[in-house]
Amino acid sequence: MSKPRIWISNATPKTGELVRVRALVEHRMESGLRLNKEGQVVPRNIIHEFKATFNGELLFNWQPETAISQNPYLEFTFVARRSGVLEMSWTDDQGAVITGQTELSISD
Repeated sequence: MSKPRIWISNATPKTGELVRVRALVEHRMESGLRLNKEGQVVPRNIIHEFKATFNGELLFNWQPETAISQNPYLEFTFVARRSGVLEMSWTDDQGAVITGQTELSISD
């Protein structure tokens, strides 16, 4: 699997500034409702959990359902309070985990 694409609005925000995060991960997102050429059901394999942490502290947790499109795109915001590492992980039904991270440095 390829690495996720992560964009943050400002890698050097001031304390208390709002930071926007955009993330896109490549994943087929098989719903379990599609048939292959032989008429057999393609097993469900979707991303069933997304987590974003900052310095190990949970910022955002999401459990998508079957109706999510392939290559899911997420956008969320948080308030910058200190420098650190923003880590994100996507876990699918087969146990694969896709991770990405970016650093944030507070500038005052």
